[in-house]
Parts: sequence; C-alpha cells; structure tokens
Amino acid sequence: MTDSGLTVIFRTQSDIEANVIEALLDSHGVETMRTAGPAPGLFPLALNPLGETQIAVRDHEAAEAERIIDSHREQVGGGMVVTLPQAFDALERRLGYHFRDRGLLEHALTHRSKAHEDPSGGVTDNESLEFLGDAVLGLVVSEALFRAFPGYSEGQKSKIKANLVSTVALAEMAGSIGLGDHMILGRGEEKTGGRLKHALLADTCEALIAGIYLDGGLEPARQFLLRELAPDIEDARQPEYFGRDHKSRLQERLQGLGRPLPSYRIASEIGPDHRKLFYVEVVVGETVLAQGAGRTKKEAEQEGARLALAEIAKSDERITTNE
Repeated sequence: MTDSGLTVIFRTQSDIEANVIEALLDSHGVETMRTAGPAPGLFPLALNPLGETQIAVRDHEAAEAERIIDSHREQVGGGMVVTLPQAFDALERRLGYHFRDRGLLEHALTHRSKAHEDPSGGVTDNESLEFLGDAVLGLVVSEALFRAFPGYSEGQKSKIKANLVSTVALAEMAGSIGLGDHMILGRGEEKTGGRLKHALLADTCEALIAGIYLDGGLEPARQFLLRELAPDIEDARQPEYFGRDHKSRLQERLQGLGRPLPSYRIASEIGPDHRKLFYVEVVVGETVLAQGAGRTKKEAEQEGARLALAEIAKSDERITTNE
C-alpha cells in the first residue's frame, strides 16, 4: 500500500482479531495496513503485544471496509468481529486451566510462519516458549515416573520418558485437546496443511506447556500434564510395554513376508542444533515404505517403523478385501 491517505477503521488489543479483520477485508479485495499508536503513518510501527493494534485502509475504501466489518458483526451476532473470549474459553475448558494473561496464550499458539509474514515485526513466534516447555515437560514426566515406578531401572524409566515426550506423543496430546484448530499460522503454512503436521502440533504443545507454567506456575502445568499423560503412564505398567519395539516388529513382519530387511536413511534435518528435527525414510528394497520424524535419529527411525507397519497392514487389508 503506497497511498498515504489512510483511515483507521478498526482497533483491537488482540493479534488474533487483527488477523481476522485483515483476512476478512482481503477476501473482499480491500487492502489493509496494520499500525500502532495514535495515528497511522506510511510505515507500520513495532507493536506492543499488550497495546492497541490498528487496521487502516485507503481513505476512499474506508466506508466499504466499515460496512464489511459491520455486516460480519451481524453474522456472528455480537459486538466484536470475533468473540475471542469464547474462542479461548473452548480451549481453556479442554486444558482445565484459565489464563490470567491471554496474550501469553496467544503467544504460545503463534507459529514462526505467522511472524515471518508480518512486516511490522510486532508478532512474536512461540519458539522460545517451546524451549522452556520442553524443560518443564521433562521435569514433570521425570518426577511422575520416579514416583510411579520406584522399582523400575533407570533404563526402563528412560524408555518410558522417551515415549511420553516424543514428537508423536506430543502431537497426539495436541490432537486430543484440539490444539490444531487454535494454532496461529502464516498463510503459506496454512495452505500446506500445517494444522495436521506432527512437528508443528508437538512444538505448539510444548509452547502451551510453557505458557501455563509462566502464567500460573509449575503446579498448574503439572496438573495439566499428569491428567493428559495418565493413560500412557498407566499403560507403562503392562508387562508387554517394553517389548514394543517398532523396528524389531517391522523386521519380523518383513521376514515373515519374505521381503528384504529394512534400512533407514536420513532424508533431512531441520532446525538449529538444540531443536533439530530428523526425518528418516524406511527403505525396503527399492521402495520407501514410510517416513518418520523425531527429535533424535532413533526416535525418527522408531516412528518410521511404526508407520511402515501401518502401511503393511493397509496393504494386507486391501488384498483381503479384493479377494
């Protein structure tokens, strides 16, 4: 937007609501500029996360923009364009925790793709919260296993912990609380199915854990995690728990089918050293049977083997159906 004649047509203290307004007007062909402060200028200013965000349009489009917003208000039946308390209430009810600082919750839900698309630099992604959430998760899980399994060896507890804090486990936790529906993604990530990606779900889950910890302290974070992890911790009491090695099961399954043994090769490594994510392909003969992701190569291989077993099961089912 190069026209200097701008009119502020909407004000809010929520980045989410500002996103909704921008998307709404954009869908009607109205170009917007996000600004902060008492008056809009030629260039967007850095936004204060707790301050007021303003949406401006060209002067000659101001009346149409206000009409679009008013029409949308009537559709949702309220004074606000998007009822943020209701949107957050649904997630908080599932979490069993009410945030005192909802800006912190919003921060925890914001993926870097959204921050990268914001020219003002006023949107902060949740990567730092992921780092903290990983530490809080590790502490709570370690303590829980220490108390739940006093007779287990260190190796046994380490294996249970690795399963509980894995990308797969965190993505499943995120799925169970509907976290994907609330993630704040950039348009590019949205179009490529970011709400269903295990890595994004797991990272956002860690950021959310950190958000609860910073907002309410360790005890609420512990209560949330113990409630969500209770079935998995209880599952670790089963005698067959430590026999669940996906790589061994895959090898045995392939041998039974008379097929070559699997090999594992790294397809890619993404992220900084302290937050690296490995993608490993499971190769059988000349065929890539599946691809797994994990924080370590071993975790990625196990996840790949699990997915490969699932693919074999689907293939068996199709053959049975055709017969």
